Amino acid sequence: MSYYKHHIFFCLNQRDNGEAACMQHAAQEGFARCKAQVKAAGLAGPGGVRVNKAGCLDRCAGGPVAVVYPEGVWYTYVDEEDIDEIVESHLKGGQPVERLILAPDVGR
Repeated sequence: MSYYKHHIFFCLNQRDNGEAACMQHAAQEGFARCKAQVKAAGLAGPGGVRVNKAGCLDRCAGGPVAVVYPEGVWYTYVDEEDIDEIVESHLKGGQPVERLILAPDVGR
């Protein structure tokens, strides 16, 4: 058994050279929203969900991105409603949100 049921990492990478990066797409706000929603739903902590910041996850072209483990489901998102749906459907209900899954060929 794992310490957390789900672990979600949000890319918060920023580049100063003009290259694509998740921080250009409100990644910090997505991370904060997810953390707040997980806590409000009573999912945070051991046996539940851990929401973490990450550096570059090397999928910049699909940014902003987040990945949920142990399933290894990669998401892209646009707004708070997308984050809420990931929390409700995947982190709470165990059902990945198909419409937000990042295509497997999207890289840097």
